[in-house]
Amino acid sequence: MQLSIKASLAIHCLILISEFGKTDKITSEKIALSTGANPVAIRSIISALKKDEILNVKSGTGGATLKLPPEKITVFRICNAVKPHFCQDIFHIHTKASKLCPVGRNIQETLQMSYCKFESALADSMKTVTLADIIQDYHLQLKKEK
Repeated sequence: MQLSIKASLAIHCLILISEFGKTDKITSEKIALSTGANPVAIRSIISALKKDEILNVKSGTGGATLKLPPEKITVFRICNAVKPHFCQDIFHIHTKASKLCPVGRNIQETLQMSYCKFESALADSMKTVTLADIIQDYHLQLKKEK
């Protein structure tokens, strides 16, 4: 089970923008330097966050700022912005089961019942953690670093 790396990149971008966006022009190139990712990939993530109205991005000169306070941005929203319906993509069911076998005939519907519960629980859990929570963890990490 793996959540797309786009999610961690998006959160990295948002922390950087939250921490430095008011005093510095945060561009995809600056974010790429911080994340180690390609600026094109960063622009794609920034575009998705802008489309979901999490970010403001200045046209032309560049520079991004948070459109919402960090307390209003959940991890679920961030992940869903960069990878819509990501919860459904986490759990997969094999598709070549034998229709001659009673288990094989029914495994997809059987597992789907439980998988829907898992997806719902995961989404509900991710909605309880905000960007503000993660920024707080970042600040704790900075203190440990000193």
